[in-house]
Amino acid sequence: MKRMHIHVSVEDLAESIRFYSAMFGGIEPTVRKHNYCKWELTDPAVNFAISQRLARSGIDHFGIQVETEEELTEMRNRFALAETAAEDEAAAQCGYAVSDKSWTVDPQGVAWETFRTREQAWHDGVVDADDEPPSPNKPRHAAPQSAVTLAFRRRR
Repeated sequence: MKRMHIHVSVEDLAESIRFYSAMFGGIEPTVRKHNYCKWELTDPAVNFAISQRLARSGIDHFGIQVETEEELTEMRNRFALAETAAEDEAAAQCGYAVSDKSWTVDPQGVAWETFRTREQAWHDGVVDADDEPPSPNKPRHAAPQSAVTLAFRRRR
């Protein structure tokens, strides 16, 4: 099954969680971190994420989440049929998950990804040399954008 993915950058995470949880019928986020939240909904079938990683608020990117390697290959073939340049990544770590993915940009400059999640991760893909799992004794600072997003954004 394929699931639509939408990622929105927000200014106030707590207020946005309240708003989107209400909009999704009182459903709380599936993943909730200090700078990121995600709802994996079945009605509507969407992987909806919000974060405070970007400097500006608004749509970060759209995507299609897949469950199998075959579906990922199918989506990569669709990118090729659209005749857009695409960038493939294996075991990319961002959004508190490790995923195989591909990125492209539509004619308007909107970023699109397709991805298959391999496993969950305790951080968002940006790790300092001295980083360790969060604990109550060591507060986390707001993480910058993932290296993957930065590299992709520079191509525009």
